[in-house]
Parts: sequence; C-alpha cells; structure tokens
Amino acid sequence: MFTTLSATPDWYKDLMTLIPDGKIFNLRAVFDGLPQIITKLPVTIGLTLGGAAFGLLLGLLFAIVKINKVPVIYRLQALFVSFLRGTPILVQLMLTYYGIPLALKAINARFGTSFNINDLPAYLFVVVAFAFNEAAYASETLRAAIQSVDSGEIEAARSLGMTNTQVYSRVIIPNAAVVATPTLINNLIGLTKGTSLAFSAGIVEIYAQAQIMGGRDYRYFERFISVAIVYWIVNILIEQFGRFVERKMAIQSPEVQDLNQKFQAQGGDR
Repeated sequence: MFTTLSATPDWYKDLMTLIPDGKIFNLRAVFDGLPQIITKLPVTIGLTLGGAAFGLLLGLLFAIVKINKVPVIYRLQALFVSFLRGTPILVQLMLTYYGIPLALKAINARFGTSFNINDLPAYLFVVVAFAFNEAAYASETLRAAIQSVDSGEIEAARSLGMTNTQVYSRVIIPNAAVVATPTLINNLIGLTKGTSLAFSAGIVEIYAQAQIMGGRDYRYFERFISVAIVYWIVNILIEQFGRFVERKMAIQSPEVQDLNQKFQAQGGDR
C-alpha cells in the first residue's frame, strides 16, 4: 500500500497502526491521507478569502449601481450579473483562464505594451473568476439588505448634514450588514466548496491533492472521503464563525438590554 505518513508525527503513525488495513475498503487510507491533504488547505483558504473579499466589494458596487439606477452602467451591470448567475462557475473559470491572456494579447497588439502573459499565476485567474461569481450573488443580497434599512434613519443622518458617502458608511452599511450576514456566510460556504474546481486551472488545492494521491495507490474512494472530511470541518468552522458574528452584530431592543444589565448587576452583587 502507498503510504503518506513519511512527514507526519510519530504519534500519528502509531495511531494509524491501530486502524484496520482492508483490501476492498481501506479505512486506514482514509486517515493516513489527511496530513498530506491538509498541507494544501492554505491554498483552499486563500482562494476562498480572496474570492470572497473582492467579490464582496464588487457585489457592493453592483448593488449601489442597481439601487441608484446609474444610466448606462445600470444596464451593463444587470446584463453582467444575469450572465454570471446563469452560467456554471466552471465555465466562468475557463473563460477567465483563457480570456485574460487573450485580452492582454489584444492590449499588447493595440497599444504596443509588453505584458508578459506567462508571468500571470493561475491563482490570479481563479480568484478573479470566484470574485465575479461571488459578486453576482452577493449584489442581490446586499441590495435587499440596503433597501431594508429604515428610511427614517437615513433621513435623520442627512438632516445632520452627512454626505452620501457618510450616510452609506455610518448608517446604511452597518445596518445592512446585520441583515446580509447570514446569507453571505452561506455564500462563503458555497465558495469554499467551489474551490474544488480550481484544479481545472492547474491549482493544487485539497481536492486536487486527493486526486493525485488516489492516482498513486488507486484508493480514490478513500481519498475522496478524506477530502470530504476536511471540507466538512472547514465549513463547520465557517458556520460557527458566522453565528459568532451574528451574535456580535445583533441589535438588542432597549428592554432586552435593561434585562441583561439587571442580570449582570444581580450576578455582581452575589
């Protein structure tokens, strides 16, 4: 059997010897592959965070354009979002992977520049594709959240002399974030799972690593169970993080705040 335990601690190797080594289904192969798969976890996390960060910024821009119905740009944004929401992420990834080099070639030919296409890492193509896909879905979430903000608060902020930028940054976005967070966390979980498609662009993340290991020892089923466990744990952590953020951002009513203060005061007296 092909082993992947050469770089793992001795205690883990000893633990693996306690797990049955079957012929048809090898339970030991499920767990002895985890250390090598986890070494590629930073790549998966990086793709997720990169796509989510840029996608959130683009999604906010798309949402503002749609709410304010900016002439011309509004129509282009609607068409772009419709295309992104109506096509598979794998197709978008391939369009980005092959489209960016073509665009740079056209720019070089038109303006006489010397952009070196070979210097662009595949990581960049994947992050761009994930960012635009994330923006298409986040834009609708953010739009609905922004429009749910009480108009009275917005009018009060403007009556104090705030500019539109200040109204968005101090009133609209903080309130909209409370509404949008649960859906955005679900999108983040979906994006994390979507990073498994990055192998199509030559990125070796945890799914690609499981494929490579399966090709060495033909234990594909066991290796895919291993990578499924890693995805499952990562997404559980993201879900717990989302709940923590929701609790921190929750706006309590004055009655609930008074009860909490009384409870803390009683506890302190004891």
